[in-house]
Amino acid sequence: MNSVDAVIVGAGPTGLACGIELKQRGRSALIIDKGCVVNSIYHYPTNLVFFTTPELLEIGGIPMTSLNEKPNRHEALKYYRRVADYFKLNIHQYEQVDSIEGSDLNFTVRSTDRDGVHHEYSARKVILATGYYDVPNRLNVPGEDLPKVLHYYKEPHPYYNQDVVVIGAKNSAALAALELYWTGARVTLVHRGEHISSKVKYWIKPNIENRLKAGEITGYFRSHITEISHNSVRLVTPEGEKVLTNDFVFALVGYRPDLEFLERTGISLDPATLRPQTDKHTLESARNGVYLAGV
Repeated sequence: MNSVDAVIVGAGPTGLACGIELKQRGRSALIIDKGCVVNSIYHYPTNLVFFTTPELLEIGGIPMTSLNEKPNRHEALKYYRRVADYFKLNIHQYEQVDSIEGSDLNFTVRSTDRDGVHHEYSARKVILATGYYDVPNRLNVPGEDLPKVLHYYKEPHPYYNQDVVVIGAKNSAALAALELYWTGARVTLVHRGEHISSKVKYWIKPNIENRLKAGEITGYFRSHITEISHNSVRLVTPEGEKVLTNDFVFALVGYRPDLEFLERTGISLDPATLRPQTDKHTLESARNGVYLAGV
């Protein structure tokens, strides 16, 4: 059985930063991710621009460069690959952690890779850095599991000349609705609230509001989907129930950590907020030797 000082679950920026810190302190670490390196960023929209400067995305003291004031998704992916190479981090991609057994200083981490091969690792400590972008919030309506319903938006081209419903009114939904409209989709935006979120990026918000005002994107506010079928969606609006012709649905209503995995790992959750309970100074969970970072 391979033995390391720490197993880090999650190869996002936080998991990579933890691996770098351990390596710089002379400790061995194995980073395991069920997807690719910075898997969450990979799943961001292809043309996404971050609402921050490059310096705030940096880890390990490695400078990040950008052609513009704000970096984009492509630049971020390239940067984190470069950081992983520079520090020669030990990363296992496409490997699912199944269980974490044992106790502080003597953990056994069991996992399964994409070929179905099972692995075991011995670790003194475990760091969970699985992030919050792991599990999409569900609509809990009939038809949500149809192939036409998507919880992640990448790019607009496949939806040219299609009837597309976008559910939500924050950054992801606003950007998706705009790009889909620009590419020739017939876009309908559905949101439970009364207006576009005030948290939408300042260069996106007026654009989506203008498209809605002009009727170029149809908007249903204070409305919600009640059923999805192969060629339509049913929704309740302030004016009553409506049935819309539909080819695709983007349900962009937020994401949450993998709470089931955390509970299975023995992490206590606050019953009111469902936030993991940790020591505010060390981020150690109630399970001694298991730490949470970026969850």
